[in-house]
Amino acid sequence: MSSTYGKIFKIATFGESHGVAIGVVVEGCPAGIDFDLEFIQYELDRRKPGQSRITTQRREADTVQVLSGVFEGKTTGTPISMVIWNEDQRSKDYSHIADQYRPSHADFTYQTKYGVRDYRGGGRSSARETAARVAAGALAKLLLTDLGVTVQAYVSQVGKLKLNKEYRELDLSLTDSNAVRCPDPAVAQEMFDYIDDIRKQGDSIGGIVSCVVKGVPVGWGEPVFDKLHAELGKAMLSINAVKGFEYGSGFAGVELQGSAHNDAFYTDEQGRVRTRTNHSGGIQGGISNGEDIFFNVAFKPVATIMQEQESVNREGDKIVVQGKGRHDPCVLPRAVPIVEAMAALVLADFYLRDRTIRHK
Repeated sequence: MSSTYGKIFKIATFGESHGVAIGVVVEGCPAGIDFDLEFIQYELDRRKPGQSRITTQRREADTVQVLSGVFEGKTTGTPISMVIWNEDQRSKDYSHIADQYRPSHADFTYQTKYGVRDYRGGGRSSARETAARVAAGALAKLLLTDLGVTVQAYVSQVGKLKLNKEYRELDLSLTDSNAVRCPDPAVAQEMFDYIDDIRKQGDSIGGIVSCVVKGVPVGWGEPVFDKLHAELGKAMLSINAVKGFEYGSGFAGVELQGSAHNDAFYTDEQGRVRTRTNHSGGIQGGISNGEDIFFNVAFKPVATIMQEQESVNREGDKIVVQGKGRHDPCVLPRAVPIVEAMAALVLADFYLRDRTIRHK
């Protein structure tokens, strides 16, 4: 079972939802980076459960502990290990599904592939694993910040409720000002009320997280298999509940003719080559072109719902299952920092790859 990501800036996550702890080991982080533990904790706090009534009520402080790789506030260039202790497990909430397959969960596929599964909260397949990614992604953000690169995600759609504005029209500093993490306060309130109503029905709903990356220079990415957008897509699709990824003009671009879709080049007043439009989403030929990188990530409705559903057990017998315990009616608010973290990990890795190539 692979639990690693990256070629130079590499991470390996470990732990289960209801185990003792979850954590991450980061290799390849350059020495001398200011290690801001408060910032890493802040990013984890954005993802942690129990933030509002429209998120799971599991109570985890998600306090990160650094075990290695940092000395006197600086990274040392050696592996950085971080651990987050689990504090509020209620494994008994899952005893009823020990031999049952929950609809749209990984129960059946894990059991069939490995012959064993940790049914407590989904074990390794639980979205709790993403806390380790957020810790590593926060470190990647610190590296990128020194380069002038910023990564900002926000909720742009919940169910059929859409934020019908481009990111340039939004004040993204408002994203964390509400529980939904939508930068438009009025739309955010509509989304909150909608999610809360879905919660009261014992159901769940999906939506879209959008992300904007600014400050990436020309040249990050590879032209064939390791295209920058391909790696971003892989990273996003590795997040629990993600069902779709598009960048730049995405699927809407198919409605345009080439004459309208092409991004014309020009030279700005500073002598930099720019594009007048950005249907390419900041990436051309798999390589960053210096424009903003933007993409959308589609999340399905959370699979665990508090309603009866038909299924089968390990013996193949027909059964009825119903969710118990504490679950998100909508994953989107807590997914925002996860999307940012995975994007930062991809970009940090490509920065170091590009630096290696240019130094040859």
